[in-house]
Amino acid sequence: MKTKKVIPMLYIKNQKLFLDRLCTEEFQTTEKGSAGAYYSIYDADALILLDLYWENDTEHEENLNFMRELIRDSEIPVYAGGRVNRFEDTKKYLYTGAEKAVLYVSRESLEAQTPALKESVKRFGKNSLVLCTDSVVICNENVELLKDVANEWLLLDADAKTPEEIKNVAAKLGVDVIAAVSYTIVAELMAMLKEDFVSGISGKHISDVDTNITAFKFACKMSGLNMELLKSNLEWSEFKTNADGMVPVIVQDYKTNEVLQLAYMNEESFKETLASGKMTYWSRSRNELWKKGMTSGHYQYVKSLTADCDRDTILAKVSQVGAACHTGKRSCFFEEIAKKEYEETNISKVFEDVYGIIADRKVNPKEGSYTNYLFDKGIDKILKKVGEEATEIIIAAKNPEAEEIKYEIADFLYHVMVLMVERGVTWEDIIKELANR
Repeated sequence: MKTKKVIPMLYIKNQKLFLDRLCTEEFQTTEKGSAGAYYSIYDADALILLDLYWENDTEHEENLNFMRELIRDSEIPVYAGGRVNRFEDTKKYLYTGAEKAVLYVSRESLEAQTPALKESVKRFGKNSLVLCTDSVVICNENVELLKDVANEWLLLDADAKTPEEIKNVAAKLGVDVIAAVSYTIVAELMAMLKEDFVSGISGKHISDVDTNITAFKFACKMSGLNMELLKSNLEWSEFKTNADGMVPVIVQDYKTNEVLQLAYMNEESFKETLASGKMTYWSRSRNELWKKGMTSGHYQYVKSLTADCDRDTILAKVSQVGAACHTGKRSCFFEEIAKKEYEETNISKVFEDVYGIIADRKVNPKEGSYTNYLFDKGIDKILKKVGEEATEIIIAAKNPEAEEIKYEIADFLYHVMVLMVERGVTWEDIIKELANR
């Protein structure tokens, strides 16, 4: 049985987010951070961002930049798109960092959109695209064209169509359906999700901040649907607990592997962690259940739980909101006891450190700094140096010795990082793009 997805969807207009297609009900949450971050931590499987209402290129670019910021904050896949009048529109949606571009087509504009659709598939492939319509008829009338566009079909107002007509057209197109519906009753949402041709459910109720997505997914699971939920491969009885029936938990940031804290779990807190998706411990000092962040808002959202070889310790990788330590520090481990000098060799750490120095030079210029010289000369000078260093790599690659090419690649990467800082691109952006590929 295929895993069913729960996918909130937001509409963008004038760089604001709305729950409904008419853009009358604005998305609002009391949580800190953007919508991209919000849905990431509340168990959504993906997020759809639709930009349907831009009237000119300037407005379109502003909305794309807004999308980019939302996607940068997201830890779940984002499908971003809207009206596609030309191939460049598809490219720009994907270049926001989205996992897939959503291509909205309408009966009135399909003929004009056809070249863009064909070029999009040729360039990016069906797996990177989602077809979007609010009509079954347009798909039924244009099967030969649309069956080659995507593997998924986002059908708006799906509850206004009969399951049978959606099923028939989906079969002709060879697609799975993400059904966007106006249902608010759980039983109706689950009934739609149980249809074989439906891969995901979306709509206003799913997107509403008052909807408990985790609880909905558990209800779906209990009804027999296969949902993406935390499930332990080990029973609590299989752990080797201490005399108090607890197991120590080492907590790491899932992105950086930074050790954040050490805490303890008992059976109750272990089960609550799995059920809620939020790290929950047993407070030994207060002798009570302790959901991390309940008071401070600094929740830890579970990414993975791993037992050690003896099953007497758990390693938790989490998405940390704010500080992990009660002192306000990011990590509880900050008081240095002893240290020998050593050279940092962690690849991502080296890149981040060098990038950080370059970014600091831009904000705090230093006299005689070559980096500041490049920033002062501007983008053309930076691009010229990037081009020169790329050429140096090609020349060095013809040399049988590896030393020269290592030097030239390092030089090239430095200049690329200057370019990245100049254009506001981070290593996180690059890594996310590579991961999507």
